[in-house]
Amino acid sequence: MTPTLTLRAGVPGTVSVAVEELGGRLVVLARSRAGTHKGALDSLSGETLATAAQTALKYRLPLVAVLASSGADVNDGVAALHGWGMAARAMARCSGVVPILIAVTGPTVSGPALMLGMADVVVATENASAYVVGPQAVADFTGERLTAEALGGAGSLRRNSGVVASVVADEAAALDLLGAIVANFPDSCDDLPPRWPTDDPVDRLTPELGDLVPATATGSYDVRDVARGIVDDGELLDLWGGWAPNLVTAFGAIDGRPIGIVANQPIALAGTIDIPASQKGARFVELCDAFNFPILTLVDTPGFFPGKDLEWRGMIRHGAQLVGAYARASVPRVCLVLRKAYGGAYIVMDSRRMGNDICLAWPVAELAVMGAKGAVEILHRRSTPEERAAAELDYATTLLTPWVAAERGYVDDVIAPEETRLKVAAAFELLNSKREQLSARSHDNLPL
Repeated sequence: MTPTLTLRAGVPGTVSVAVEELGGRLVVLARSRAGTHKGALDSLSGETLATAAQTALKYRLPLVAVLASSGADVNDGVAALHGWGMAARAMARCSGVVPILIAVTGPTVSGPALMLGMADVVVATENASAYVVGPQAVADFTGERLTAEALGGAGSLRRNSGVVASVVADEAAALDLLGAIVANFPDSCDDLPPRWPTDDPVDRLTPELGDLVPATATGSYDVRDVARGIVDDGELLDLWGGWAPNLVTAFGAIDGRPIGIVANQPIALAGTIDIPASQKGARFVELCDAFNFPILTLVDTPGFFPGKDLEWRGMIRHGAQLVGAYARASVPRVCLVLRKAYGGAYIVMDSRRMGNDICLAWPVAELAVMGAKGAVEILHRRSTPEERAAAELDYATTLLTPWVAAERGYVDDVIAPEETRLKVAAAFELLNSKREQLSARSHDNLPL
């Protein structure tokens, strides 16, 4: 075991920093001491946090923080705010270069709460809470009275805002989970994720996968069961499962190679894409692209979720986030159409024209502008019920098949469900040497 190396040990304040092992990996670990001034950050504490981020960036090590803070220390005046600003700037420079993981273990308020939004992965303990503006200020300004738990408790952060990827019992469990997560990551964007030893044969057949998908197009199933059948040893690290459950974002491995998985989830909102799902998917795709995780996209969606409320809240802008994330991604990308792939939602789920490297489909896959019923209602709205039924059957048998898409080059291969693991593994093995020449521009201006 590598001995712990403490940094800025003699500097007073509520933050300590050390370089130590976590989950078998060397990380820069910063801790705020909630028992001292409730973890309030004075100027020196902010500088110590900044030092942690600067050290992680300089030596290309993951940055991990255990955070519980009442905000800027009022006793230190405006200098405390500048200290927090210095830490935030240093953390921003780490973003996309080294992994940033945070465990929030108690009340985290104001500026420090914003740090959670800058992290790649955040886990929380059951007694944690976080908010930018507290319950009293909310009551004074809006008249609505809320408890800290209702406003920004761990459950709310997991379900409503997507800030927290998982909620665990205590700090020890939080660090265990962060250790398991960081074990999948490279130390920095300069490296590939580490390969894992596995005894799971890469050519293992998966006949059980075909039985998971119901025969009816409207039947539901848990897409995570499909993902578990594909990855090594059935081990799936499902993150942000409480937020936007209609889209699954998870880590797994194939032939020992860590990958990111994005999948429509039919058991939630029928696998449609709404604003939270677009944000969740875009964020995860960009995370995978930043740290060189190949991406497997499992498609089964009837389209975007309809509704006035979504449109008024910016479905166009937020849907474009998912478009932009996939369009920018330069890592190996494999798309597998399981069942429904309709309309614009099919396109944004890493379709061929969005830039996937290899596209596969099961024989039951339906790739089209819309389903047979919807198409017939538009094309044959003046026909008799019998004529509509015949047209619907004809549409389904002639157009709603993966072979039509394959003839046009939109699908590379139509595979049997039992071949799924070996075909996906072969695709990623082929793409292992993929390299792209990136643009010289500093960044695009697509929606955040």
